[in-house]
Formats: sequence, structure tokens, C-alpha cells
Amino acid sequence: MDEFLAFRKMITPMIIQIIFWVGVVACVITGFGAMGQSFFAGLMILLIGPLVVRIYCELLILLFRIHDTLTEIRDRTPSIGR
Repeated sequence: MDEFLAFRKMITPMIIQIIFWVGVVACVITGFGAMGQSFFAGLMILLIGPLVVRIYCELLILLFRIHDTLTEIRDRTPSIGR
């Protein structure tokens, strides 16, 4: 709990997973809704929408992985002048 309150533990990666599933559900609902207007457009939303949401979420998680790696490198290197 102390790490959470000191902002050393990130909760955003867990929230990003929720955002991914909400985005997939939104793409499916939108895709089926768009099929009423144009079958091809709805099909494209169903196929490409979740892929785009996944790529976006992976890019966000990549930022947190970079942060974790840089923190690990900082912790393993000897401190000079600190």
C-alpha cells in the first residue's frame, strides 16, 4: 500500500487492459451497427477496429515498460555523485 501511495506502483497498465476490452466491445457494437448501413464498412470495423485498439494499448504499455526498464537500470548502476 505504501508503494501505491508514494506513486512507485503504477495502476495505469491495469487500466489500459480495461480500456482495451471496452474498445473491443465498442468496435463490435459499432461494427454491427454499421452493417445496417453498409455491410463492407461494418465488416471492416469488426476486423480492423480491435486491431487498432490493440496497437494503441500496446504503445501505451510500452511506455510503462520503458519506464520499468530504465528504473531497473538506474537501480543496478552504482551511484556516482548522489
